[in-house]
Amino acid sequence: MNEILEILEKDARTTPEEIAKLTGMKAQAIKSSIKKDEKDGVILKYKTIINKELIRDERSNVRALIEVKITPKKNVGFDYIAERIYQFPEVSSCYLMSGTYDLLVVVEGKSIHTVSDFVSSKLAPMESVRGTVTHFILKKYKEDGDILRQAKRDKREVISL
Repeated sequence: MNEILEILEKDARTTPEEIAKLTGMKAQAIKSSIKKDEKDGVILKYKTIINKELIRDERSNVRALIEVKITPKKNVGFDYIAERIYQFPEVSSCYLMSGTYDLLVVVEGKSIHTVSDFVSSKLAPMESVRGTVTHFILKKYKEDGDILRQAKRDKREVISL
């Protein structure tokens, strides 16, 4: 991966002028390179990582990692079933894996029940799906290389009369 992409991956708000200072390149060359990478689909989008642990409320989603064992389709392999799975709006990520299962699917829902409904009514019954194992995420400590700092808690003992 080139230096410009590495800088943007760490902080997408880095301006072409700041990247130019870091790399010794001209800002216009950086802008052209970024435009080309956006056009070619190398840069898909820019996003913000939010520590949702600090803003939990009644609208917070539940996230689960689902291991999926599948039987690949003849002539299309794993891609056909993976494409069908990642089209569901509940699916935020889908990966082909090595090891004991074939796909790792990340699913979000309003509650544990909505995620389990998705698995039992949409995912598990699909042709080619041989089995699923669901793991609910209880707490995140680090995401995409960034440590999610927790709110500082008051360590004093509560005294009541």
